[in-house]
Amino acid sequence: MNINREQWAIEWQRLRDVDWRDLDIKEAGGWPLLLKVLSGCLALLMAFSIVVWLVVSEHRDALRAAQQQEVRLLSEYRSKASEAAFLPEMREQLASLETQMARLRTMLPTGAEIPSLLDSISDAAVNHRLSIDAIRLGSTQTHAHYVEQPLDIQVRGGYHQLARFSADIAALPRMVTQHDFTLEPVEGRGDTLQLSLLARTYRYMDEPGTGGGQTP
Repeated sequence: MNINREQWAIEWQRLRDVDWRDLDIKEAGGWPLLLKVLSGCLALLMAFSIVVWLVVSEHRDALRAAQQQEVRLLSEYRSKASEAAFLPEMREQLASLETQMARLRTMLPTGAEIPSLLDSISDAAVNHRLSIDAIRLGSTQTHAHYVEQPLDIQVRGGYHQLARFSADIAALPRMVTQHDFTLEPVEGRGDTLQLSLLARTYRYMDEPGTGGGQTP
């Protein structure tokens, strides 16, 4: 339907002259043309809004959950991508640690080697002309991956002899740590000193919970 400028002006004037308080929906057929058009657009907009609300609201929670999942997956992807970038370096570090662990295990005596370790300590004392008061095993202590074997050592001799003896213990091929040093003069023996110390050696446990083959 074509409407010229004069008709538009007339319809616009009719719309301006409408008393909005007297409008009755039952008389909508007699409303001005522009009012009908505006009412139709308003009704169409309301219907579209209701349809959108009914359709979209059903999927709004699913959309929000999908967006949250997207953020989580992107975070996981970035984390894994970062790990993958450092994977060669991490493998090299792991190989280096395994090599160090293998080397350290060779320094730990087995249960069968404990008597020879005691002999090596006794030989070191004899070589430095020390008097041996005691070199004996203490009670073992079992930990998660190793067994700790204490050694109670008491010897007498000169200061320099005792120092060289302690250095020889530290240089043994098997790992022996030294703790709780006590150094005191021996009465009536001039420059003779008595050295008491607690040494510890360690045995690796291949199967945790088996006791690691402790020495009785």
